Amino acid sequence: MRSSRLGRSTVEVTELGFGGGPLGGLFAPLDDETAAATLSAAWDCGVRYFDTSPHYGIGQSERRTGDFLRGMPRDTFTLSTKVGRLLVAQDPRGRVDERFRVPATHRRVWDFSREGVLRSVGDSLARMGVDRVDVLLLHDAEEHFGTALREGFPALAELRSQGVVGAVGAGMHDPGLLTELVRETDADVVMLSGRYTLLDHRALDDLLPACTERGVSVLAASVFNSGLLATPRPVEGAHFDYAPASPDVLRRARELADVCEAHGVRLPEAAMAFPLRHPAVAGIVIGMRSPQEVRLDAAAFDAPIPDRLWSDLREAGLLDERAPVGA
Repeated sequence: MRSSRLGRSTVEVTELGFGGGPLGGLFAPLDDETAAATLSAAWDCGVRYFDTSPHYGIGQSERRTGDFLRGMPRDTFTLSTKVGRLLVAQDPRGRVDERFRVPATHRRVWDFSREGVLRSVGDSLARMGVDRVDVLLLHDAEEHFGTALREGFPALAELRSQGVVGAVGAGMHDPGLLTELVRETDADVVMLSGRYTLLDHRALDDLLPACTERGVSVLAASVFNSGLLATPRPVEGAHFDYAPASPDVLRRARELADVCEAHGVRLPEAAMAFPLRHPAVAGIVIGMRSPQEVRLDAAAFDAPIPDRLWSDLREAGLLDERAPVGA
């Protein structure tokens, strides 16, 4: 599988990355055996970039990722995690986590201060059982952006200079705030969730031009927009950005599927390929929760996409004129 370097760092990621949200029980419980088999299947398919976070299953995703990767030579994979939420122990009796289907053994406390970042990194290293991570990202800092920019990012840069991490940046939904981060700091990478997909092109306004200008790499996450683009033919009730898709968005998704079908391409295949057409995008990150899902996604990632598909999507008014569609 092809790899790309992140910004000015020496860190490389495979163009298909493993997103660790489902390992934390996102939307549905996931047992240890299935989690391990899913990670193993991703490895067998050539994935060597693994992304996780304390937020995912209040530490469960990090533990499972670390358990698997500790069995692999350290120089053969790239590992990223995130900061911004500290995990504080609490009595879990009668409680289930609000978003991940795990016992609520901990609660999350927002903290983008220097001290909070350093503590979060130490906790993550202990949970994963590793001595370093390759990529460290400010996570979901939209409501705490001032502190994240003033205190959080300098702490990341400090850790980078010490060799604790190789590349630093932020992962958010808001392309405007990520653009500010790119312009105000020496970030290596940003992870953008759901804002450069077949259905959402808003990153073309400012973020992608800024990343191109500043030499910052982009990792595109949520390329299926939380489900709507994950099947060949979107159905009623399919989710777009964690809520049922509106009739207009569903119609547009089906129009995308029509053009794809005319070229013998499945909609998920095009959804995975599209972000990588932009030169600033180093890779995509896909959440996967079973070996079968891994193999299906890996096959979709490898599917050939005719160049004519992109030009036809543009001619149909389904792609922004600014979106690169060349080889």
